Amino acid sequence: MEYAKKNQFILPAFNTTNLEMTIGISNGLAKAKLPGYIQVSSSNLKLSNPNMMVEITKNALKHIDIPIALHLDHGQSFQDVKDCVDAGFTSIMIDASHLSFEENITEVKKTVDYCHFYGIPVEAELGALGGKEEDINNETGSTTDPEVVKEFVERSGCDLLAVSVGNVHGLDLQPNVNLQLLKNISDVSPVPLVMHGGSGIPFDTIRKAKKFNLLKINYGADLRKVFIESFGKEYQKNQNAHDVIRLSMIAVSNVSNKANELVKVINGY
Repeated sequence: MEYAKKNQFILPAFNTTNLEMTIGISNGLAKAKLPGYIQVSSSNLKLSNPNMMVEITKNALKHIDIPIALHLDHGQSFQDVKDCVDAGFTSIMIDASHLSFEENITEVKKTVDYCHFYGIPVEAELGALGGKEEDINNETGSTTDPEVVKEFVERSGCDLLAVSVGNVHGLDLQPNVNLQLLKNISDVSPVPLVMHGGSGIPFDTIRKAKKFNLLKINYGADLRKVFIESFGKEYQKNQNAHDVIRLSMIAVSNVSNKANELVKVINGY
């Protein structure tokens, strides 16, 4: 985070699910020579586990010298947080945004107290995004109220704040980012801001948001789409296709190209 602020980067956080996507993301960031996050959400831990994701990521980053963090996205419980910290994750999000204001603060502070002991930063969320992605499904959402941002950050102790300003999860809803609201939040927030639902947000809007203390933006659907298309296109051509390693390598390349494109364009390269 300090590296990004010093060098005026926006950090993309790319959601992974498996080995292939993790390698693709790390290769894309390395090719761009720009920093970012590999992140996995709590819902994906049903398929893998924190220790497995740490080993996969270490392997992917073995010959890469670009700063890349491993982040828990939308941590659903303190147990998920603890498991990820103990396994070796270097950044954590606890998502208690569905709870009341006071309960949200309580859950975030518990996570902060644990993570800060190990020097690990914590992202929290205030407000709720509309849309659907993985296990997150919220048709309407609610925007972040600038009036309570300062109190929330100071009492919870979070290091990053994910906000709802018209951004949405997934590709089914159209985002409509309110930059004035983002500015109002940034004016009072003691910590840098995060936007989830980066897929679909115009790049010009993201670059404008940078001056309002936006440090991190999440991308999930964009990369998952190119990963799935890599197999789907081959199946459409040949329903007897079965060369898994060849198709997996194509998928890795396509994910790498998309990650490379996104990190460069949001940073103005």
